[in-house]
Amino acid sequence: MLSRGAGGWRALRWAGRRPPSRGLRASQRAWSAMPSWVIDRYGSNEVLRFTREMMLPIIHFPNEVIIRVHAASLNPIDLSMRSGYGATALNMKRDPLKIKTDETEFPLTLGRDVSGVIMECGLSVSYFKPGDEVWAAIPPWKQGTLSEFVVASGNEVSFKPKCLSHIEAAALPYVGLTAWSALNQVGGLNQSNCSGKRVLILGASGGVGTFAVQLVKAWGAHVTAVCSHDASTLVKKLGADDVIDYKSGNLEEQLKTLPLFDFILDNVGGPTEKWALDLLKKWSGATYVTLVTPFLINMDKLGVADGMLQSGVTVGSKTLKHLFKGVHYRWAFFMASGPSLDEIAELVDSGKIQPVIDEVFSFSDVPKAFLKLEGGHARGKTVINVISRQ
Repeated sequence: MLSRGAGGWRALRWAGRRPPSRGLRASQRAWSAMPSWVIDRYGSNEVLRFTREMMLPIIHFPNEVIIRVHAASLNPIDLSMRSGYGATALNMKRDPLKIKTDETEFPLTLGRDVSGVIMECGLSVSYFKPGDEVWAAIPPWKQGTLSEFVVASGNEVSFKPKCLSHIEAAALPYVGLTAWSALNQVGGLNQSNCSGKRVLILGASGGVGTFAVQLVKAWGAHVTAVCSHDASTLVKKLGADDVIDYKSGNLEEQLKTLPLFDFILDNVGGPTEKWALDLLKKWSGATYVTLVTPFLINMDKLGVADGMLQSGVTVGSKTLKHLFKGVHYRWAFFMASGPSLDEIAELVDSGKIQPVIDEVFSFSDVPKAFLKLEGGHARGKTVINVISRQ
């Protein structure tokens, strides 16, 4: 199988044309600044600041590209990062050797999702060219996408689904890759082994949940979704076979009346973990995967070394505890991946997955978008139209 580093099977999209070989190039705007929404300290919504003086990003490594952002979107991690969540671990990732002792992460640009157009390419990037329409999810230790331009590794980028506008495409990368990580890379589900399996999705009406419902349904699973009553119509439309209203009574007791599950994806956390694993089929390979973990919180509270140790002890003890009971317990995290976005793009273009957008805001209304997300009960994604032409 061709590797991504060698052009990969992605090169097949060039349809017989030789992909161009390009060197580093100096943009005509390299000496100028760009508009961005940044924070200079951690806090609530008042820390958001609009500036036209953010340094235009440059290519530092030969596998990087510069993307002009057409649309971005917000995720719960943006709210958390605005308040300082994960700062200890993310700063270590930004500067692992602590070389830049006099610098901080500020001004920091939030925003993880991007749909836009390639502007510049590094020396080793052969599968993209300037002008290509792409989408990506930028890792949280990098400068984000609430800017006119953003830098990404070529391996984090994929060609945008042809059937989607930039606004629509910006709703999918981060939640799609988070769900893909939990279901496929950690949970082991895929198109060949998912048919007929009973999958329970807790928190099914948010960004990750709406994507996960569509993905496992596309793979042939029987999907039970948990959400509030006012989101049930949406979730059923996305393909859920059974929809449970968590507000209509004791959720645990409602779920116990159903046949046992092969897989549970938990987007909620909290007390659900105490009883959810009892809903799995014992000694059958059934798996519980949670996206709500104390990993970054532990490092914020205890420091990097002690936080990692505490997290390792916690997940290890829980894994063994539940393994002895005949089920698998796993933690999952967002993973940036262009190849995974390639697979997601194929599902989107085939009509099996569609973006779910709660509301679209203009670039000037980013603070209002944060407040909207902060209010909770989102039905899909909050999207930012960074430039007007789409």
